[in-house]
Amino acid sequence: MAINYPNPKKTTTKVINRSNLGMTLEGDIESTNQYYLDKNIAVIYKKPTPVQVVTVSYPARNKAKITEAYYKTPSTTDFNGVYKGYYIDFDAKETNSKTSIPLKNIPEHQIIHLKRIVDAGGIGFMIVYFSAVNEYYYLPFDVLYDHYQDSLKGGRKSISYETFQRDAYPIKFGYNPRIDYLKIIDTFVIPGLLAATFCK
Repeated sequence: MAINYPNPKKTTTKVINRSNLGMTLEGDIESTNQYYLDKNIAVIYKKPTPVQVVTVSYPARNKAKITEAYYKTPSTTDFNGVYKGYYIDFDAKETNSKTSIPLKNIPEHQIIHLKRIVDAGGIGFMIVYFSAVNEYYYLPFDVLYDHYQDSLKGGRKSISYETFQRDAYPIKFGYNPRIDYLKIIDTFVIPGLLAATFCK
């Protein structure tokens, strides 16, 4: 659908697509999390980005004003919370490539953090958006970690699109919720965790 805005000199065309629903991948996930919260499905929030305050001025005795500050590199991932008694921790990545997502787009500290989460019994993963083909994927941590380990041994420095098609779970974009990743967790992740617990 296109909207033509009147202009005596030229006509501007605006294409309506998914980006008009959620301005960014992060925004779409935050909207999804708000839906989960409103419906009492899950409590999942975006972690605040840490800020390093450098300079503070005091224009009045009882007032302080930050005049210089910098965002610090987060030490973990962007999202965490609780769903059905399970701790959930994940990050979201976007790539313009049609063929892969570079591992350099996923900082090592995030991989180490997610490994700790999974080793402790939590659910850790990545949501990856291939913008060139408008597809979302739930990337299980074990798939990410295998590729990370392989890259350390001189292997491929990216995760191919074919890997996502084969080993990850597609997430269909919707209106509300927009990116229903809990559906993947319900269908594929929790049954596996329950089965592993039962076998112990």
